[in-house]
Amino acid sequence: MSYATLREWFERVGHLGHAQAMLSWDEAVVMPPGGGAARAESLAELARIKHERVSDARVGDWIAAVRTEAELDPWQRANVDEIERTWLRARALPEDLVAASSRASTLCEQAWRTARPRNDWDAIAAPLGEVLTLARERAGCLGEALGQAPYDALLDGYEPGMSRQVIDPVFARLKETLPALVDAAVAKQRDPVPLPGPFEERRQAELAETLMRRLGFDFERGRLDTSHHPFCGGRPDDVRITTRYSTADPLESLFAVLHETGHALYEQGLPPEWRGQPVGGSGGMALHESQSLFLERQVCRGGAFLRFAAPVMRDAFGGDPGDPAWSVDNLTRMAARVQPGRIRVEADEVTYPLHIALRYEIEQALVAGEMRVEDVPEAWTARMRSYLGIDTSGDYRDGPMQDVHWFAGLVGYFPTYTLGALTAAQLFSAAARDLPDLDDAIARGDFGGLREWLRERVHSWGRLRGTQEILRAATGAELGVDAFLAHLERRYLG
Repeated sequence: MSYATLREWFERVGHLGHAQAMLSWDEAVVMPPGGGAARAESLAELARIKHERVSDARVGDWIAAVRTEAELDPWQRANVDEIERTWLRARALPEDLVAASSRASTLCEQAWRTARPRNDWDAIAAPLGEVLTLARERAGCLGEALGQAPYDALLDGYEPGMSRQVIDPVFARLKETLPALVDAAVAKQRDPVPLPGPFEERRQAELAETLMRRLGFDFERGRLDTSHHPFCGGRPDDVRITTRYSTADPLESLFAVLHETGHALYEQGLPPEWRGQPVGGSGGMALHESQSLFLERQVCRGGAFLRFAAPVMRDAFGGDPGDPAWSVDNLTRMAARVQPGRIRVEADEVTYPLHIALRYEIEQALVAGEMRVEDVPEAWTARMRSYLGIDTSGDYRDGPMQDVHWFAGLVGYFPTYTLGALTAAQLFSAAARDLPDLDDAIARGDFGGLREWLRERVHSWGRLRGTQEILRAATGAELGVDAFLAHLERRYLG
């Protein structure tokens, strides 16, 4: 009886999470600006209600009863483990802090949308300061209750079991290795021929939907829209992807869509029999980011994919078949171009980890109270000069204001991008080993075999297995840097 009670209780928690996701999607995509304050209150109240339900003391009693009485199968046991983890984290946080964090993050994100185009750091500093104060308070509560360092407690919310002790050596090796690799790749590459624009947003959206369908995205259970920052949200049967368009550069939007499609295919491939239960959800964000980076970086920026996609892209924009700009060789050079730049979401995969290292170091200092909000632009500029050789002085829009994460309260998220890139490289190497005709299939536009490989080894496990266990089973090794560096050398220096 106790397990059935737990299952029903958390199924209702899942419904609340779905409602939160849809209100957040609506707020980012179609909500009129005047609705911002009311939406912040609605989301804060939902967060309060959900927290009250998850942290209910009776949940602990039901868990204890299940542990001593019930005979459970492996999925049910894992579901109880996930419920207990969720319950313990919720019990560590006061209800008012949860609601205040939700409210402050929603209002700060709304302020960011208007301040960023104006390059107005002063307008966002106070709202961001409130978000970070509440993040530090959450980190302290979680760390004390769970026996973790404050920053690790935030990181653990995105990637269970992860800590600075694991991540710091990864970034140290990447920071030591990548600068020389960047220089070598830049010296080796040839400049591509620019694509003949401008490119209508309508045609970009049609192209994106065409490729999404070919990759396996189910539009009966998802959709594509426009927002200030690309994201994927929702639930497995209601997946929402957004992007933003540039009429000068269609690849910017297209690869953003393909990235988010990787997230979406993961969500749509989760075990249907465990919908709404914690064990049926996606794994940690390192695993989730591995799926987006697997599709965008490992597959769609590779030569095999572009042999299939080049004529599709050319025809979508009415290009001349004889124009060298639309050749496979030129598009491959564009998709794999290494060039240090200011914008993370536009960065190539060689420089990308350096963008993440910068954010990782700054947000640690903010959580520790070693850096104030007003110090962020100077710290950002210093690290951009050091890591990428770029001066961002006075450029807040494409500097510390470029990403939505901190303004939306997602402190501790950034390292999962690089962990995801490492995971993606290991998974793709294993897929190439297991699927000998993989390149030929991709070049034909046949993604069924690869999609099923991912479903079998990653998606279908939900949270029954952790990231490291999934990696060991699929690749024969735990997370490491070697496969990623080998991929970079093969693609950019080979």
